[in-house]
Amino acid sequence: MKSVSMGFIGAGRITRIFLQAFSNRSISLKNITVCDTSELVLHELQNQFPEICVTRHPQDCTKQDIIFLALHPPHVMGALESIRMIVNTSKCIVSLAPKISMAKMSELLSTLNLARMIPNATSFINSGFNPICFHPDFEETKKEELLDLFSALGKTFETDEQKLESYALVSAMLPTYFWFQWNELQVIAQQLGLSEDETNRALHETIAAANDLYFDSGLTSKEVIDLIPVKPIAENEDYIKNCLREKIIALFEKIKA
Repeated sequence: MKSVSMGFIGAGRITRIFLQAFSNRSISLKNITVCDTSELVLHELQNQFPEICVTRHPQDCTKQDIIFLALHPPHVMGALESIRMIVNTSKCIVSLAPKISMAKMSELLSTLNLARMIPNATSFINSGFNPICFHPDFEETKKEELLDLFSALGKTFETDEQKLESYALVSAMLPTYFWFQWNELQVIAQQLGLSEDETNRALHETIAAANDLYFDSGLTSKEVIDLIPVKPIAENEDYIKNCLREKIIALFEKIKA
């Protein structure tokens, strides 16, 4: 993999996920600069990844080959405004935020090497499912270099820009719909007499097998669900479905506006 320099504007969760994924694959972090407005956040990140350089100035990140906008949507345009005059056409800009389109970004930037990506938390263990889209005029050689770099994160695939927000809700946020339930089952299982190791093994192996059964057995979803006759929370299923539908669709409408 060709060595490239990277700048992250924003030192939050997604930057930590990227750095951990690169570290897992023994990709050097020496050419990485991370910017944030919080000294504490930068200090904590550098303690975890001592090789990186940290800064309070977004302009320092523009010296790098690839500039990541690791920010929430309301802060993306402000960050672009602060670097617009010093980003030349050779730089690659990769936004990791939903909502802000490449058309909007290109209003402030001279470079057409623009990309948007919706990364997954599972990239932390190099098992991400990360949709990406590129500006039509993105340089082909640079695109290949980026995709090669992103292979360290897991599966990265090209998609249409208008589908990114859908992936954000049904893929990137997907674990949050289940993780708290798995955590509660860990607590319940140990109250029922299983050890921590027994609990974790039971959940881990059953969840993995249930996933394979649902998607790879050749059965319809109804046929899979019918394989287990006793459903202890059946009376609450409609409530849970309505929660999912109402919250997810409302959030989709908000970030697509």
